[in-house]
Amino acid sequence: MRDTIVVALLVVAFALVITMHVAITIGLAKRKPRWRALVAFVVPPFAPYWAWHEHMRRRMGLWVGAVLVYLAMLVLASRGS
Repeated sequence: MRDTIVVALLVVAFALVITMHVAITIGLAKRKPRWRALVAFVVPPFAPYWAWHEHMRRRMGLWVGAVLVYLAMLVLASRGS
């Protein structure tokens, strides 16, 4: 049962990271300078950084939170039973 919960949270957290990453990239593409959207898409750590500076704080918070949950679940999953 524990493994199922860990894997489910791992999948949901990863999906949320990808979703927020795309949402941040789209938000950056709508603002000038637009080149930041391409850089943030290719170099993921720039996405939350520029999201914070462009007042997309909720998206940034969800991105960072999902990454932390993903990493925690990855550690739990790698430990095994």
